[in-house]
Amino acid sequence: MILVGCCGFSISRSRYYTLFNTVELQETFYNPPDVDRLRRYRSEAPQHFIFTLKAWQAVTHPIDSPTWRRARFVPDKTLSDRYGFLRPSREVFEAWDVVVKGARALQARVIVVQTPSSFGYSEENRRNAIEFFSSVDTGEFAIGWEPRGTWLQNSDRVAEIVSKFRGVIHITDPFKALPAVDREVVYFRLHGIGKGEVNYRYRYSDDDLRKLSEIAARYHGWNRDVYIMFNNIYMVRDAQRFKSIHTQ
Repeated sequence: MILVGCCGFSISRSRYYTLFNTVELQETFYNPPDVDRLRRYRSEAPQHFIFTLKAWQAVTHPIDSPTWRRARFVPDKTLSDRYGFLRPSREVFEAWDVVVKGARALQARVIVVQTPSSFGYSEENRRNAIEFFSSVDTGEFAIGWEPRGTWLQNSDRVAEIVSKFRGVIHITDPFKALPAVDREVVYFRLHGIGKGEVNYRYRYSDDDLRKLSEIAARYHGWNRDVYIMFNNIYMVRDAQRFKSIHTQ
């Protein structure tokens, strides 16, 4: 199944549900998932609607990351070496437990673990990733890892890590890279085209969307779910245009 949606609700939820069949929640990244709120989302959405969510930044981002500026709660800075970077620390695993509770309330199918560019390829980070995924890969959800930074130049190392775990998938922006390991679930996050890893102001052209449709078609089949998640300023319009082009 091709699942098309956006990273976050940028329009009213009631309207969004009429346009798309999936969404990736972003609010669960900046603050601990609110279980009661997520249950409301699940109850109000159509039965067939599929949720995914982005893991709380306490798991992935150290507390000196600028992303914490948007958080309502920031851990004590004396614990700066205990949070983020998939560290095998009590604090990271407790944060993950909070994420899992949110995913269960939402009945989410995928938890997105986006590591920052500062968590680039190194032997220490490789060990952290392996130990983290060894501890959390239960098969209850697909765990989608989106590595950034110098991992993009070390796809063989990404493949080595992901291939160790049945429930872990490699999330990519298909205009920059394709998954290093073939899985039953394919998850693309589209951050715009241009210099750097993200270009949120990019508006996808019809040619871009036709190319994306061709890429998605390669993975479609064999009962695979292919998520196409737009993450740019024009994501609602671009996602709608993609749906139109892909069905032509």
